[in-house]
Amino acid sequence: MKQLATLNHFFFKYRYRFLLGILFIILTNYFRILVPQLTGYVVNNVVHAIDGTKANPLLNKEKQYDFLVKATIEKIDSQSLKAKIFWCSIILLLLALISGFFMFLMRQTIIVMSRLIEYDQKNQVFNHYQQLDTGFFKVQSTGDLMSRISEDVSRVRMYTGPAIMYFINLAAILCFSVYFMLQASPKLTLVALSPLPILAVTIYLVNTIINKRSERIQSLLSSLTTNAQESYSGIRVIKSFVQEKAMLGFFTANSEDYKKNALGLAKTEAIYFPSMALLIGISTLVTIMVGALDVVNNRGGTTVGTIAEFVLYIQMLTFPVSAIGWTASMAQRAAASQKRINEFLETKSAIEDPKEKLQPPLNKSINFKNVDFTYSNTGIHALQNFSLHINAGEKIAIVGKTGSGKSTIAQLLLRVYDPQTGEIMYDGKPLTSIDLAYLREGISYVPQDGFLFSETIHNNIAFGLAAATEQTVTAAAQLACIHNEISSFKEGYKTMIGERGVTLSGGQKQRISIARALIKKPSIVIFDDCLSAVDAKTEKEILNNLNLYLQDKTAIIITHRIFSLLEFDKIIVLDDGLMVEEGTHSELLARNGFYTEMYNRQQQNEHSTA
Repeated sequence: MKQLATLNHFFFKYRYRFLLGILFIILTNYFRILVPQLTGYVVNNVVHAIDGTKANPLLNKEKQYDFLVKATIEKIDSQSLKAKIFWCSIILLLLALISGFFMFLMRQTIIVMSRLIEYDQKNQVFNHYQQLDTGFFKVQSTGDLMSRISEDVSRVRMYTGPAIMYFINLAAILCFSVYFMLQASPKLTLVALSPLPILAVTIYLVNTIINKRSERIQSLLSSLTTNAQESYSGIRVIKSFVQEKAMLGFFTANSEDYKKNALGLAKTEAIYFPSMALLIGISTLVTIMVGALDVVNNRGGTTVGTIAEFVLYIQMLTFPVSAIGWTASMAQRAAASQKRINEFLETKSAIEDPKEKLQPPLNKSINFKNVDFTYSNTGIHALQNFSLHINAGEKIAIVGKTGSGKSTIAQLLLRVYDPQTGEIMYDGKPLTSIDLAYLREGISYVPQDGFLFSETIHNNIAFGLAAATEQTVTAAAQLACIHNEISSFKEGYKTMIGERGVTLSGGQKQRISIARALIKKPSIVIFDDCLSAVDAKTEKEILNNLNLYLQDKTAIIITHRIFSLLEFDKIIVLDDGLMVEEGTHSELLARNGFYTEMYNRQQQNEHSTA
C-alpha cells in the first residue's frame, strides 16, 4: 500500500473538500444512529402497553440514549401511546431526511474530490509523456501508455473516492454503534460483534489473493489494448494481406487470457460477500436469541426494545462491514495501478532542459565536433567521428544510401537525442546548454514519415504557429504545391483528415507536412527525405519555390537522391555513419568517387523510366 502514499499531495491539495467530506460522513451516521434508540423507546412503550403495566423503570434508562433522544423523550413521555408513536414517526422521518441530506453533501465532497484528483493525475501523466525523450517511446507500446492514463488512473480514482468514503463511513458507524451498544448492553454487544475476528481473517486471505491477481490483470489489459491499437492503426495492411482471421485469432487468445484471470478474480471476490451475509445473519440470530432469553428470565435489564435496537444496529453495520471486502479490493487494485503509474512517473527523460537555458542566435554557425552516436535500443552505430561546420545561411545537402546516418543528424540537431561523444554547437554555444523550447521553435523540421493529426487541413498546417491566419496557411500551402488540391476538396481547408492522414495520398501528406514547416518562417529548415512520395513535376515546382524561400535561411536537405535544381553550398556524403566525401556538386563529380557513382546511377534510372 506504500504506492498509494504518493497520492497524499492530492489529498492535501483538496484538503478542505476532504475534511468537509469526513464531517458530512460523521453527521450522516450520527443522525442515522439515533433511529435505533428512538425505535427501541417506541417498542418498549408498545410492549408495556400490551402487557398492561403502567410504568417500567427500564423505559427511560437515560444512560443508553443520545442527548437529542433524551430531549425528545422528555417532551413526549407524558403523552398518550398514540401521540408518542405519531411524534416518533415524524421525528424518524426527519432523521432520515437530515441523514440523506448530509449523505448527498458527503458524496458531493468526497466523490467530486476523487474526480478532481483523476483530472489532475491524467494531466500529470500526459504532461510526463510529453517530457520524455523519443528513445522511451521507441521501446514502449502505445497500448500500454494508453492503459496507464485510462484504466490505471480510473482504478486509482476508485480508491480516492468510493474506497476512502466507505472506509471512513465504516469507521464512523462502527464507533457510534459500539458506543451506544455498550451503553445499552455490554453482553449483547459482545455477542453481536463476535464474528468480527473471523471477518478479519477472511479479509486478509481474500485481499492477498486479490492483490496478486490485480497486477496480473492490469498487465494483460495493457497487452490487449496494445494489440487492439496496433490492429486499428494497421487495418489497411491487415486487409491487403487478408490477415483478418489471423489477427482475430491473436486478439481472441489475448482476450481469453484476460477473461480467465478476470473471472478468477471475480470468483475470489464473490467468496467474500456471501461470507459477510452469513456472518451478519448469524450475528443477528444469536443476538435475538440471547436477548430474548434475558427478557424471559428478566436478566441484565434487557427489554424487547433493546433487542429491536440491537437488530437495527446490526442492520446498519451490514453494508459498511460487507463493503470492507469491496473497499479492500478497490484499494488493492488501486495500489497495483498506482505502482505502474509510479514506475512511469519515476522514469527520467534522457533529454532534459538545461538549467542555464541559453538562447543564442540559431541563424549563425553550426558545428559538429567528433560526434559519435549509437542507438541504445538497437545498438546501431549511426554516426562515427562526424565533424561538420555549417555557416549562417548555407544550403547543405546530406546524401547517402538508406541507413547511412542521415536522419540521425537531423535528430541530433533538434536534440531529440544526445551523442555519446563529441559536441554540437550553435554559434559557439553547446547544444546541451540551449533552451529546448527555444531551439525547436527556431527550427522547421519535416521528417520522413510526416505525421498528420485527426483534424482539419487548416489546423494541421497551422500546427506550431499560434497566430496563423487563413492567408498564411494558404501561402504555405502554395509554397508546398498543395493549395490547388486542397481547394478541390468539398470542404477545402476545413476538410477533416482521418487518423494519421489515412484519407490522403502519400504525396499529399508529405506536402501538408512541408507546408506546416514553411509556415513557421524559422531560422533553420531541415527536410528529411520529404519528397519521396511526390511526382517529378510537383517535385520540380516545390524545389523552385524552395529556392526563393530558403534565400535567407540555413537549410539542411537530407535525401538519398540528388537534387540538381537546388544549388548547395556544400554536399555531405555519408556511408555507414562515416563522412566519405564533402564538397560542391561539381567538385564531387570531378573526384569520380562515391557521389559520382550515386549521381550516374540516378541519371540512368531517370532515363530508363522516361
